[in-house]
Amino acid sequence: MIQSMTGYGSAVVEYNKKKIHVELKSLNSKQLDLQTRIALLYREKEMEVRQMVAAALIRGKVDCSIWIEKDAGVDATPVNVALMENYHHQLCDIADRIGIPKPADWLYTLLRMPDVMAKTDIEELGDEEWSMVRGALEKAIADLIAFRSQEGAALELKFTEKIDNIAALLAEIEPFECQRVEKIRQRILDGLKQLPGVDIDSNRLEQELIYYIEKLDISEEKQRLANHLEYFRKTMAEPAGQGKKLGFIAQEMGREINTTGSKSNQAEMQNIVVKMKDELEQIKEQVLNAL
Repeated sequence: MIQSMTGYGSAVVEYNKKKIHVELKSLNSKQLDLQTRIALLYREKEMEVRQMVAAALIRGKVDCSIWIEKDAGVDATPVNVALMENYHHQLCDIADRIGIPKPADWLYTLLRMPDVMAKTDIEELGDEEWSMVRGALEKAIADLIAFRSQEGAALELKFTEKIDNIAALLAEIEPFECQRVEKIRQRILDGLKQLPGVDIDSNRLEQELIYYIEKLDISEEKQRLANHLEYFRKTMAEPAGQGKKLGFIAQEMGREINTTGSKSNQAEMQNIVVKMKDELEQIKEQVLNAL
């Protein structure tokens, strides 16, 4: 089952009057490119977060964000009233000693003094809280994988349609291939007839025709292309993570189609080859999104 590398997952848990948000986004990338933005409280667990995401998502450009949303009443920075009083006494004393006017706006002045509105408490991460954050991360990962699977199903339908189209076009080549042999033979004979005084050795002519036609034979290319088409179908049915393999198969399909085009030597066949290339190009574009 194909999975896309595009996905989104999120989860929210509440703990001790605060909401903890976990969000994951992924896009296509050749390797795993993981970027994290983690709240300071959980920064010590970054390596564990990276290991969990890498083990589950395998490949892609992934953004992982974990942040805290606190209640306004809980998160408000407390004012250190005792320190403000101390600053007030000191400033009044200094103003009286050196004879300068006291501030007109005491509140504005005192709130700008050092540490008046600084938090002095240090939060520590407990096992219970981290267990809840870890559970939220697992849920966000599961949501993202489900999203990838949904997108992957759409990719599989698209690939199947394009593979079927190439197979149908390959079958269309056969009638023109049969006609081509006779057309080549007749074209050579007509050309020889235009040369005056040339004796034609029928046996030698047939040998040369056979040699020439064998060089233009596309039976092997057709067979290999058919095999690649079938292998592509089988690979799509394998467990997720076959995107690179599908890309390699598409490259091999392109080689056989190109060789068929170079050997066609007939307008109708070359037109069909162009159509096959168009279908294959759409596969190559979309296979970059496959995990």
